[in-house]
Parts: sequence; C-alpha cells; structure tokens
Amino acid sequence: MLNQKTIEIIKSTVPVLEKHGETITTRFYQLMFGNHPELLNIFNHANQKQGRQQKALAGTVYAAAMYIDNLEAILPVVKQIAHKHRSLGIKPEHYPIVGKHLLLAIKDVLGDAATDEIIEAWAEAYNVIADAFIGVETEMYDEAARQQGGWDGLRHFIVDRKVVESDVITSFYLKPEDNYGIASFLPGQYISINLEIDGEEYTHIRQYSLSDAPGKDYYRISVKREAGTANPDGMVSNYLHDGVNEGDILKVSAPAGDFVLNTEKNTPVVLLSGGVGLTPMMSMLKTVVEMQPERKVTFIHAAANGNVHALREEVEELSRLDHVTSYIFYDSPTEEDRRNNRFDVEGYVTRDWLKDKIATRETDFYFCGPVPFMKAINRSLKDLGVKEERIHFEFFGPKGSLEV
Repeated sequence: MLNQKTIEIIKSTVPVLEKHGETITTRFYQLMFGNHPELLNIFNHANQKQGRQQKALAGTVYAAAMYIDNLEAILPVVKQIAHKHRSLGIKPEHYPIVGKHLLLAIKDVLGDAATDEIIEAWAEAYNVIADAFIGVETEMYDEAARQQGGWDGLRHFIVDRKVVESDVITSFYLKPEDNYGIASFLPGQYISINLEIDGEEYTHIRQYSLSDAPGKDYYRISVKREAGTANPDGMVSNYLHDGVNEGDILKVSAPAGDFVLNTEKNTPVVLLSGGVGLTPMMSMLKTVVEMQPERKVTFIHAAANGNVHALREEVEELSRLDHVTSYIFYDSPTEEDRRNNRFDVEGYVTRDWLKDKIATRETDFYFCGPVPFMKAINRSLKDLGVKEERIHFEFFGPKGSLEV
C-alpha cells in the first residue's frame, strides 16, 4: 500500500503527465529499445512507428496517476492490457526493465522539475501498479494453460486451408500440428501470430480476431492485406497473403481478449462493422446462431464495395434465419454491385438510419472497424440515448479514444 504522502506526490504530477505524457512515453521507448533491443521481438513495430503505442501508454500512465488512491477503478483497463500482454508473452521479468526506463524518461523529459522526491514516489507507485498487472497476468497464463485444449506460450499450427475472401482479405484455417484438441474461446477474442520473416532482424507478432464461432477443430483468422511493404503492418499482412501457404506452420498463442459477446443475455444485439472490423462480428453472429437461436441479432456491415467485402455469402446464408437480419452499406459501389443488388444502402451508417431501422431499447451494440467509423457509430448511439453499458467496441491495436 502507498502512504498518503506518496499518493499526494503522484497526484500532483497529473497536470504534468497530461501535458508531457506522450513526450515521456516516446522517450521511454527510445531508451528501452536502445538498451534492450531484444524487446523488439515482442512489441508491435507498426504501432511504434505510428505513435499509437506511445499515446496509449501515456493514457495508461495518466489514468494510473489519476486513480493512484483507487486502482480498482482502472481494473477494466488493466485487464484489457493484461490480455494483450498474455498473448504477447510479457512476463514478470520484463516489468523491472519497463520501470527503470520509464523513470529515466520522466527524469530526461522533465529535467530539474523531476525532483528526487517525485522520482522516488513514482518508483514506489510503479512497483504497486506492476504488481497489479503481474497478478492479473499470472492468473491469465494459468487459465490459458489449464483449460481443456489450452497451452502456455506458443503452439505450432498448420495452415490447413487458405481461402481468398475478397480482393484484400484472405482467411487462414489453422489446425494444431500435434493433432490434440484446441482451447475454446469467447466470440470476439483474438490469437497472436508470431512470424519470422526472411530478412527481418526481429520477429513480428500480430493479433488477429477469430472470425468463426468457437467449438470447431480449427481457428480461423481473416487478414486484410495492408497497402505497401514499407510499413510494418503492410510487411506482415503481405507476408501472410503472399508468403504463407497451405501446409505451412505458424506459431500461435492461446485465445485472449476482453471484447466478447455476452451470451448470458438474451436481449436483442446489433453487430456493426466497417471493413475488416467484421472479423470479431462474424464470430459473434455465428455464435448467436449456434448457441442462442431465439436471440434477435442484426448484422450491419459497411465496406467500399463488393470487391473488398469479405464473408458475404456466410452472412447471406445466416440471414435466411428468422431471428437474423442483415444490412450492407457500400459507399463506393461498382456497377456490378448495382446490377446484382449486392448492397442495401449506398453511403454510410448514419444516426438517422439507425433511428429509423433499429429498436434501441434494451438492445446491446457491438462495433469494430476503422477509427472514423467507430467514432461516428459511437456518437450516433449516444445521441440516440443508448446507455454506456450497452455500447461495446474494439480497437485493432492500442486503445484509443472515440471522442469527437
């Protein structure tokens, strides 16, 4: 437990963290990777390059300082990050390294303003925060290993099938090389793929949502090819599309993630996706069909056009069921899309359309997609009076903000 003086010192740094947080976390990563380049085998290079990881960490440090006297208030955030850490292989021995370089970065950026008293208080606070993360993550590691079909670390999976779903999305069906059972998962969860790419000094780890319902003898991920190989995301997705074939072996983590469908509720559910954000939504949709045949579900997907729209046939087939309704939005439909009536609405999902078509009372909403799409959906739902506890969303990558 922290004493009152330490708590007061930490809280006094909140305005400084609000102003200089991203500068501190940017410097932190520079220092840490300079002294421990081996950690580049764990961290997402694309998120580093785009500044997303630095921004997310700054937000976490700020929240920890704000709630240093009530860390239970940020437990949901801790658990969300802990899921990521478990899937990446973050272990207790990494935390002292992080703590050391975070304190160095604070001192480096703030200079004389970072007094010995402030640094000592943050060192004490960091140990408390690290212990909270380590405790949660230890339970997650144990649970992942103990569950039926579970495992610790990485397990070898064979690419059993590789299916082109659209011009930009390809699905990979993964089966365990050892032929033993695989862990179940909650609809909306993801797995990590650990890749060693020729010519790359470090391994690349990417997390991909599982795009089928649990209970199968395989995992399915549906991967979007990102443009260009100069950026890390493009390098990894293009490698999967072009360099990984049926019969190849991939190293895979056990499923993780806290963005999951609540199957204990039987109230109506609306699943909204933009682009490749449909992957966790597909798992949720298929789970409702298989496990909750009486639950009303509406599936809304937005894409540029039919050329990039993946898994359309699966949704169409499920939409024949009485309790499933689906809508397709194209903002740039092709002439072929028009001739074949491939979509329901031209344009974007708007508040007025949702108000007209969707009964929001007692309905739960789940959405995922590009950040502008999610911001628009989030704002629309709030404008329509949907309560916060019935709005659920997932960022692909470090947590960001949906505030407009």
